Amino acid sequence: MAETRTGRFGSVVLAGLLSAGLGSVASGKAWYSASVDYKLAPGVPDPDKTADMPLALALSLVVLAGWGALLVSRGRVRRLVAGVALVAASGVVACVAVAPFTLPDQVRDRLPAVSGGVAVSPTGWFVVAGVAGVLSLAVLVLAWLRSPQWPTMSSRYDAPGAEPPAARTDTDLWKALDEGRDPTDPIEGPRPPSP
Repeated sequence: MAETRTGRFGSVVLAGLLSAGLGSVASGKAWYSASVDYKLAPGVPDPDKTADMPLALALSLVVLAGWGALLVSRGRVRRLVAGVALVAASGVVACVAVAPFTLPDQVRDRLPAVSGGVAVSPTGWFVVAGVAGVLSLAVLVLAWLRSPQWPTMSSRYDAPGAEPPAARTDTDLWKALDEGRDPTDPIEGPRPPSP
């Protein structure tokens, strides 16, 4: 049963990291571009022929950072991080949904007046960002639902049946060092203060 749970954990995290990474790259690229004849608009620089969505890039980076935080957190904090990343992924999907209504006009407004209509079309990066955003959203829903059962980083390396060490103060650690004992050794380490 633990292997199945760990397997799901690994596949969900891998899918989440891949979709978030791909979404971050795609969100940093131009989503719409105009095909302008150089004879009609000479000297128009390439940045004026394209439009991107900076908000989508920022939200994609939040999703990517969220996966990093999911790996090192536990309990309620892990679920909260998954929720924040889920909201950010929803924002990326919303940016993709709004882009066809706003970005083509941004490109047209930057171009000089040319005879005839200017053809503005989505780039492949727009499609990739849309697919990656929807995938991130789906995987984060799984992460939010399953994260309470996932193993935590520190518990994986704990000895079976090990009890947490008694609360130690910095003074106890320094006293152990002064007495020539190793403060990291559970047997020889600092002794609790005597009452």
